[in-house]
Amino acid sequence: MKLTRERIIDAGMAEFAESGYHGLSMRKVAQRLDAQAGSLYYHVPNKSALVQLMADRVACQAYDAGTAALSALNPGADWQDRVQAQLTALRESIRRHPGGAVMLADSPKVLSTGALSLMERLLETLHGAGIPADHAAIGADTLLSHTTGFVLQEQSQSPTMDISAKEAATVHARFPLTVAAASAFTEDDTFLRSVRLVCAGLATLTDAAR
Repeated sequence: MKLTRERIIDAGMAEFAESGYHGLSMRKVAQRLDAQAGSLYYHVPNKSALVQLMADRVACQAYDAGTAALSALNPGADWQDRVQAQLTALRESIRRHPGGAVMLADSPKVLSTGALSLMERLLETLHGAGIPADHAAIGADTLLSHTTGFVLQEQSQSPTMDISAKEAATVHARFPLTVAAASAFTEDDTFLRSVRLVCAGLATLTDAAR
């Protein structure tokens, strides 16, 4: 099969899912494609460029998913509903790719068209809500960073440690509020509530501006 940039990105994402950033190499990607590593460089110059292309693909998928989510909203949906729809679509898109949050975290720094499109549309939503431009810029960056970081925690494979009933009781006794908060909501609920909290803060800026 002919070697193309899209096939290289496919193989890169598959390797990234198994090996992570540090385990990813052009040699391993070439092996997945049954090709020589040197033949990849005609399409993708290096590993960094490959990661950028992979991140851009995830961001573009998230943008398209956001477009669909916005189209599905009721005509009377407010700006906070529109923000929630975009970020929910972003979270779901990132979660479909193991390590997707790591890939996407640096994409704005490399001028990823997909990541910039996500930011641009979110800024348009906040500007349309009447939020002052300087606050909208920080707000949009905070919302996108929060979503990426939230998924990063969800995709974390940190080892868990078994604790005894006595140790669990001690933790409950020492940190009752924290334990209660940790078990109060599902991850989906926590994410939606966190987005709404940020929006609530931005809404106060809208009122102040008026």
